[in-house]
Amino acid sequence: MQALRASIMHCLADPGEEADAATWEYFDDGLLVIDGGHIVHAGDAAALLAGLPADMPVRDLGGKLIVPGFIDCHVHFPQLDIIGSYGAQLLDWLNQYAFPGEAKFADPDHAREVARAFVDEMLANGTTTALVFGTVHAHSADAVFEAAEAKGMRLMAGKVLMDTNCPPELRDDADTGYTDSKALIERWHGKGRLGYAITPRFALTSSSAQLAAAGRLASEYPDVWVHTHLAENMDEVEEIARLFPDSRSYLDVYEQHGLLRERAVFAHCLHMDAQDRKSMATAGGAAAFCPTSNLFLGSGLFDLSSMREAGIRCGLGTDVGGGTSLSLLRTASEAYKVLHLQEHALPAARALYLATLGAAEALYLDDKIGNFAPGKEADFVVLDYEGTTLTKRRIAAASTIEEKLFALITLADDRNIAATYVNGEQI
Repeated sequence: MQALRASIMHCLADPGEEADAATWEYFDDGLLVIDGGHIVHAGDAAALLAGLPADMPVRDLGGKLIVPGFIDCHVHFPQLDIIGSYGAQLLDWLNQYAFPGEAKFADPDHAREVARAFVDEMLANGTTTALVFGTVHAHSADAVFEAAEAKGMRLMAGKVLMDTNCPPELRDDADTGYTDSKALIERWHGKGRLGYAITPRFALTSSSAQLAAAGRLASEYPDVWVHTHLAENMDEVEEIARLFPDSRSYLDVYEQHGLLRERAVFAHCLHMDAQDRKSMATAGGAAAFCPTSNLFLGSGLFDLSSMREAGIRCGLGTDVGGGTSLSLLRTASEAYKVLHLQEHALPAARALYLATLGAAEALYLDDKIGNFAPGKEADFVVLDYEGTTLTKRRIAAASTIEEKLFALITLADDRNIAATYVNGEQI
């Protein structure tokens, strides 16, 4: 057992636009007690210290803030080296940057090197769980699973499925995509803290036969994830309508092929109607809100209010390399701006929820991670208010935890991550 003493904040439910104080807890002088990689208690230090064994080590982190580990609901590890590529919208960007970058992953050594760098960058930014795209190469999934396993990180990933409308060197087919994915599921799903995600890139690059094969896998393995893109860009939406004329909508394409269900996570979800939202909510699908990518590629604005009112689970995604930062603090900052443009609010408590408990709910992992409820896995981040000279000055002028947390969300970067803990171990 061990204990850490610092300020502590975590969410119990969605705080909403009003930041309902009943949905989150804050302990100015708090104590986090851990045993065997799991949470025992999170509460007021004065109340808890008296009940601890006399010989239990207590690490004093006074002046810092402990929050649950950040959870990234959508990110592409092979795109780490094309982050910040200039000047294109989605379909042109894929052809100019993403596809050439991913072609390099035919080399397994390259895949392993990038995977290790990616996992290290995620942890340096306080991200302890992620849902990750690989490339069409099966060994890309092996590489990122190996890198995450070495750190004890919870990670779900999959090889990409693409058999049409993509470069020949990045193409599989319905049969090989199914066979390779099935082998990866058997090799990695449920191994330690790892999970498999069936990963058609999007309906534009998979034939109906391949989507059906992916749906068959989803039926055979109901506890794996489905991970894909949905309604990110209007040109893409129009092309999907042309390719699948018998489908009511983009989402309906996935539903007809058995890919809309619980543990199905759809990135972006920008151009949806009320019927789509109702269908997604009824089936238990979830949305990854990727604001830095949506702004960078000029795709549109995520309607968080309508999604949550429909009952859809939502969490933040960095979507690197279309996204511009692996930091979920930076991502939350851009989410605030996206919502502000739509005359909606994103208070600090709700931003924390979207990066922690809300993301855990979207991934159907809220029984394991997302807050400091007793028994959950001890993944957490120690935030340093004084990580930069600017945050030190700004925090000194703040009087409430809401103001301090919002300042960090707006201004912080990896220098404000004092420590990242995975399963109770400082990584």
